[in-house]
Amino acid sequence: MSGYPRLRVFLTHTEEALTAQYLEAGLEELRRVAEVVLNPTGRVLSGAGLSAAAKGCEVIIAHRATPGLAETFATAPDLVAFLRAAVDVSTIDIGAASAEGILVTRTGAAFENPVAELAFGMMIDLARGVSRMRGDYLAGRVPAPPRGIGMAGATLGIVGYGRIGRRLAAMAGGWGMRVLVHDPFASPVPPVEVAGSLEALLAAADFVVCLAVSAPGTARMFDARAFAAMRPGSCFLNLSRGELVDEDALEAALDSGHLRGAGLDVGLAPDQMPSPRFTARPDVVATPHIGGVTPEARMHQTMDTVHQVAALSAGQVPGGALNAEAAFRLAHLAGRRGGA
Repeated sequence: MSGYPRLRVFLTHTEEALTAQYLEAGLEELRRVAEVVLNPTGRVLSGAGLSAAAKGCEVIIAHRATPGLAETFATAPDLVAFLRAAVDVSTIDIGAASAEGILVTRTGAAFENPVAELAFGMMIDLARGVSRMRGDYLAGRVPAPPRGIGMAGATLGIVGYGRIGRRLAAMAGGWGMRVLVHDPFASPVPPVEVAGSLEALLAAADFVVCLAVSAPGTARMFDARAFAAMRPGSCFLNLSRGELVDEDALEAALDSGHLRGAGLDVGLAPDQMPSPRFTARPDVVATPHIGGVTPEARMHQTMDTVHQVAALSAGQVPGGALNAEAAFRLAHLAGRRGGA
């Protein structure tokens, strides 16, 4: 392969996102295997603007905030592969990419521990009113001690029992919590209990944590009816996707006092961040979509993209490929470069 030009790779990350999420050591490794073009605009690119910025590049490595739109794929004649530097691909039109013969990949998950840890930290904060009292102190007020919730003996309801849910359940069990799970595609084993229905879980839990996948059937699954079914004084946490929650309904449940509080790492603001209407509330613990942003998880996903580019350079289908059967541009590239 040394006699062939290196692939040109366009990184969509803004300077801020590059610093926060694509480690410098990984960028150095990427430059060893490809010619790297950085996003010079300072903006999140999409559509024809993205394809224009990536002109002449065979690979796009897309930050999680960068959508993969049909318009991009239709106007990028040089593009062979669109690599999502994250797990979620809900904003990528895989069908449109396939129609153009463009490979779509994603990186592997490495964030079950950090997301579960953040969820547990949010639960403790909400249970004891830590952030609320901190806000009072910052405002020059002596806070009234809140009526706290003891974690031992409390009931945790987990909606969506994937890797993060399993890790969170193990942590909660270690603290003496009862753990209920609702997931039609998973089979928890004791001491984790399977709720008979979502409604049964909501009625029993002191903390409800949304970890369900984003799909047409889960959009706005937490609506006014769901929040009304939750126990008075309970807490709701979302560390999955913003579109799973009806934000008007959540706001109403908090305003009425039916919910004690909420923990939000995601929402409907840009880049799946919590919406501004919640971030300053004393009854909400909000973080800017950083559940999986730890050095270990960042390095894993950064290096995953490097390995994928190296495989593409060798004319191979990389790990994480989602539509390999439709990626005829990769086959053409391999043929031109003498790949297998």
